[in-house]
Amino acid sequence: MKVFPVIAAALLAVVPSLKTEARQPMLAKTGPLQPLQTGMGRLAMDFEEPAPTNEEMNQMPSVSQLSDVQPKDWAFEALRNLVERYGCISGYPDGTFRGNRALTRYEFAAGLNACLERVTQVINDSTSNYVRQEDLETLQRLQTEFAAELASLRGRIDSLEDRTTQLEQQPVSDTTAVFGGEAIFALTGSAGGNPPGRRSEPNFSYLTRLGIVSTFTGKDRLRLELSSGNFEGRGLASPNVFNTDMALLSYQGGTSNQIQLDKVEYRFAGFDDRVVFTLRPVGFSLSSVLTANSPYFDAGRGALSRFAEASPLFKIGNLDAGVGFDWLVTDRLRLQVAYGTGDSNSSNKGNGVFGADRSALGVQLLAKPADNVLTGLAYINAYSNEGRLDTFTGSFISDTNGFLNQPAEIQALSGTLQWRINRKITLGTWGGWIFSNSTVSDASATTTTYLFSVGISDPFGREGDLLAFLFGQPPKLVRGNNLFLGEDEGTSLHLEAFYRFRVTDNISITPGFFVVFNPEHNYDNNDIFIGTVRTTFRF
Repeated sequence: MKVFPVIAAALLAVVPSLKTEARQPMLAKTGPLQPLQTGMGRLAMDFEEPAPTNEEMNQMPSVSQLSDVQPKDWAFEALRNLVERYGCISGYPDGTFRGNRALTRYEFAAGLNACLERVTQVINDSTSNYVRQEDLETLQRLQTEFAAELASLRGRIDSLEDRTTQLEQQPVSDTTAVFGGEAIFALTGSAGGNPPGRRSEPNFSYLTRLGIVSTFTGKDRLRLELSSGNFEGRGLASPNVFNTDMALLSYQGGTSNQIQLDKVEYRFAGFDDRVVFTLRPVGFSLSSVLTANSPYFDAGRGALSRFAEASPLFKIGNLDAGVGFDWLVTDRLRLQVAYGTGDSNSSNKGNGVFGADRSALGVQLLAKPADNVLTGLAYINAYSNEGRLDTFTGSFISDTNGFLNQPAEIQALSGTLQWRINRKITLGTWGGWIFSNSTVSDASATTTTYLFSVGISDPFGREGDLLAFLFGQPPKLVRGNNLFLGEDEGTSLHLEAFYRFRVTDNISITPGFFVVFNPEHNYDNNDIFIGTVRTTFRF
């Protein structure tokens, strides 16, 4: 399916058969690495519809079953007898020759030519007199009557073969470039809060992303992405509104209507196309290489909130540059490694690897133990000179590690799972554990997070629609030692629901809402309600 959402991360265009489709995002397929595609986008994970098998496409019904062939003259009867005796014409599984219309003389000639070749093959292969004399006489008569059409048909075949040979000998152009984009428009309203903040008036926002993808060898890709949005500050999460990162939206971009360079990426395949290497000097996160394994990791068509789109652990460090590789070990197992840094242009500030203020190394095993199950286990080792997680999905206490404000090593474990129960229902879940330890004192912090989801595709019989429910706990600091702010005392819970209405392959409308109970993991805070109608255009 040719879709050009240059927009979100386009990691999986060269890895096992993951594709964008206007259906419920489901499980990724694994398989041999394919050459780089030019279509872009954070590819939703989905199963393909079953393709017709060779056996189905090559079945040979009787001519009388081919409903658009009319038995008007002796030639029809003759051809029918030859087909049924030698099986020399293939129809389509619906028993037609592409539409309910009479068979033209050229189409008839094509069938006759197939029978001539089949009978010739039988004569050459057979050790007995399998071909009857009357059949040979019938073929001779048919050849005489359709001589002009057969000559024209064979001339076309010869011309096509010459053209194919010429194209094969011509060198492929050095560079191919494809443009694409995505525009997201949303009307958002909110209620509740105060504390931690107050609700805002309904607002209209947009996020536009444009990009270009170029390939030099067919198995590499250079990608540039520009973005523009009208969110001011942090939107609903800003101090003068709800004052919590738990109110951040997945699709908000605060560029003050200015165009900025959002991503620069180069990927190439190696080792017999089983390893894809990634270099991204701009716009990097661990999920640029490590598969997030979430059905809702798509700003335009996935979750409405930043927290619910994917595990916060893949956002650790708020990185901006990095490298990595994705290795297809077997058809059911992939090894992914990513390393990135933050504030990468200010190496004189930090004490981490390569001198950056913050850095993170992630390793993930992504496995497909069954055809309807995809699971991932990831380990992350990170460094922050201020001891911060900077995922911007949980409470201020958890994201700053209790305002540790010291150089710290961060270790995290992430588990993800997608289980497609049947063609309509997909269950998803992820959970994470994070331990941060100061390198200059005995201060430490432990944070946890989890989410469960249910997706129902085509719930009302409309192909491409999706109804989703998500429930989880944003990152919470559950245990701390010698921290300035201590631990989170309460528990916030996140409940989200949306219905994605497919208008066309490139247009979708998604009304939905999410509720945050006890924002900032504080029982004294009032619940937050955010509702939105998001419209996404892809081109």
